[in-house]
Amino acid sequence: MTIALDAWLADAEALLAATRAAGLHDAMQGAVAATVKALSEGKPLLVCGNGGSAADAEHIVGELVGRFLRNRRALNAICLASNAAVLTAWSNDFSFEQVFARQVEAHGAPGAVLLGLSTSGNSPNVVLALEAARGMGMATIGMTGEGGGRMAALCDHLLAVPSRFTPAIQQVHLALYHYYCAAVEEAVAGGA
Repeated sequence: MTIALDAWLADAEALLAATRAAGLHDAMQGAVAATVKALSEGKPLLVCGNGGSAADAEHIVGELVGRFLRNRRALNAICLASNAAVLTAWSNDFSFEQVFARQVEAHGAPGAVLLGLSTSGNSPNVVLALEAARGMGMATIGMTGEGGGRMAALCDHLLAVPSRFTPAIQQVHLALYHYYCAAVEEAVAGGA
């Protein structure tokens, strides 16, 4: 095998360090605060992405509906990539690019939150979902790669990993959203 494990892990370590240095603290704290506010007001957190980012969206929702680090009430989080009937019906009859925006229309509300994941920041269906969310007065959070792509201008809170290498971005997204889940959970559970 030509890929060395030590080199792969060293690259991951270097990107985590670069992400620490990228100054994402304020964006993350804003994302957590917006989410806690929405959830405390009975508004949903909607999460979407494609491929590996869809799996990440399901992971985030699983941690928040179930539990992450502590026992507490279930949180109102919905993964827009999880309903096969909605995904296939809307995509077949209308447009895959609109499949998440349509669900934002169904489940969103002013004061709710949409978290979109896209390593490029340019996934058309995530971009359109963010546009729909902003049009409804929802807070918007993005997890992307370097620069944020088209999502950057649509996110109130952008967590852009300083890389263009998809697997590396996804590794850092995992660290970021685990922190996000822990911080949201702590705030909702009262820090006890």
